[in-house]
Amino acid sequence: MASGSSGRRTAGTRAKDSDRNDTCQILDTALAEGQLSMAEHGERVKTATHAATLGELQSLISDLQTAASPVQLPKLSTRRLPPISSAWGFRAAIAGVLVVLGIAIGWGLYGNTPSPLNFTSDPGAKSDGIPAKVLTPPRQLHSLGGLKGLLEQMKQKWGDTIGYSLTVYPDYASMERPDPTDDRRLLRYSYRGGWGDPSTSARDDRDVPVDLGAFDVPTVVGIMRGAPETLGIKADDVDNMYLSIDPNSDETAPPGSIDLTVYVSSEFGSGYIELNPDGTVKQINYPSN
Repeated sequence: MASGSSGRRTAGTRAKDSDRNDTCQILDTALAEGQLSMAEHGERVKTATHAATLGELQSLISDLQTAASPVQLPKLSTRRLPPISSAWGFRAAIAGVLVVLGIAIGWGLYGNTPSPLNFTSDPGAKSDGIPAKVLTPPRQLHSLGGLKGLLEQMKQKWGDTIGYSLTVYPDYASMERPDPTDDRRLLRYSYRGGWGDPSTSARDDRDVPVDLGAFDVPTVVGIMRGAPETLGIKADDVDNMYLSIDPNSDETAPPGSIDLTVYVSSEFGSGYIELNPDGTVKQINYPSN
């Protein structure tokens, strides 16, 4: 990494494709954590793919909590890190003492072995004769069986596939549905082998209930499989790919119709394909060069 003022990055520094891709990954994490709605996420991803400077990218994530993201954007601050002080060794020693003390206290409260460093198994853990029950929910959600299985899981839980939006990643999904007790709010669910407990947030005018399963599943699965090649991205370079299903943004479209978007991101650029429910293409946005 370059040192000195010439190596520092400012808000006006030109962004690279890797910076745009990192921003998309941060936005993906924010969506999964419930910080962004599907509509907000889609708008920010589209903006990120066309951003020219690091400042533009930072503005897309400045209001988000990004600690859990697998990547971070470069720091734009010019302050130097303080030198490592000799107090570090003292802090490490204190931390070690606290760890040992915690082990001893835990053993004293819950241990049933001769000493806290004796890790023999609990003598009460004997075979009880109960056979293992293996659960097999759909996991590979970008396959025909996985995507159909996900929609079937929705029908089993709610009796329909109605919602405001659905985002399907390779092995998990996120969905927003109407709150049956308050039409001013929506419920956000995550699917990881099953639909967990929902979080709630305020609903806005863009949140229109539609049938999220009303599309040609086999055709869309085929387009997802070919999306990297369609967008000129090598399959081995793909970092993330997901399918987003939302209310149709075309005001001339029939009420209740949906849009589908396949997003593909890599270290070398990101792009997306917008589809109609029958799998016909509305638009292809290739990665910027």
